[in-house]
Amino acid sequence: MFLLRYNKTRFVNIFLWAALDIVLWGFITKYFSLFASSSTVSLVGILLGAIIFWDFLIRVQQGIMLSFLEDVWSQNFLNLFSSPLTIKEYVAGLILTSIITSTAGLLFMLVLAGVLFGYNIFILGLNFLFFLSILFLFGVALGIVAIGIVFRLGPAAEWFAWPVPFVLAPFAAIYYPVSALPPFAQYIAMFVPPSYAFEGMRSILNTGTVDYDMLFIGLGLAALFLVGAYFFFVFVYRYVLKTGLLVRFSAENIS
Repeated sequence: MFLLRYNKTRFVNIFLWAALDIVLWGFITKYFSLFASSSTVSLVGILLGAIIFWDFLIRVQQGIMLSFLEDVWSQNFLNLFSSPLTIKEYVAGLILTSIITSTAGLLFMLVLAGVLFGYNIFILGLNFLFFLSILFLFGVALGIVAIGIVFRLGPAAEWFAWPVPFVLAPFAAIYYPVSALPPFAQYIAMFVPPSYAFEGMRSILNTGTVDYDMLFIGLGLAALFLVGAYFFFVFVYRYVLKTGLLVRFSAENIS
C-alpha cells in the first residue's frame, strides 16, 4: 500500500493487463467461432504467423527500451551524456542493438516453428519482407516513445513503458481481422500500422492475394510514426536538459 500510494504507475499492473487480456481474447474467440466448422482456413498457419510477427515487433520495441533501461538501472546514463556522444548517435546505437537482438529472435522462432509444426514463412512469398518492414519501423517508434516517457517522467515511470505495445494490441488485428472490431475500434485500427501487416498476412493465407496499396499505406504510417517518435524524444531530451531533470537518473531509484 505504501508503494501504491507514492508510485501511482503501479496501478497499471493491477488493472491494465487484466483488461487487455479480456478484450484481446474476447475478439479472438469471436473471430475463431466463425471458422469452428470450416476446413478451408488454416488456423494453425494464421496463429503461428501472427504470433511470430507480433513477437518480432515486441522484440524490436523491447530491444530499444531494455538497452536504455540497462543504462538507467546501472546508473550509467549520465556517464554516456557527459561524453561527446550525440543524441542521434545514441538513438542509432539503440536501433542497431534492437536489429541484432530482434533478428536473432525471429530466426530462432522460425526454425522452431518449422521443426515442431512444419511452419514455412516462405508461403507468404517476398511479401513477408513488407510485413517485417512495417512491424520493424513501428516497433522502433514504440521503443523510442517508451524511453521518451521514462526520460521525461523519471526512472519510476518504467511501468508506463512496458505496456505501450500491448495497449495497441486490440487494434492491431493480430489474431483477427479489423472487421471483427466494433466500428469505433475499426477507425482506430486504420491508424495502427501493424493492422495492415496482419491483414495482409491473413489475406495471403486465405485467398492467395494481397492488396499492395494497403501495405504501402501501412509502411508509410509506420515511417511517419518513426519520424514523429524521434522528434518526440529529441524534444523530451532538450526539455530534460533545460530543466535539470537529467539528475534524477543518478539520484532516483526505480521503486
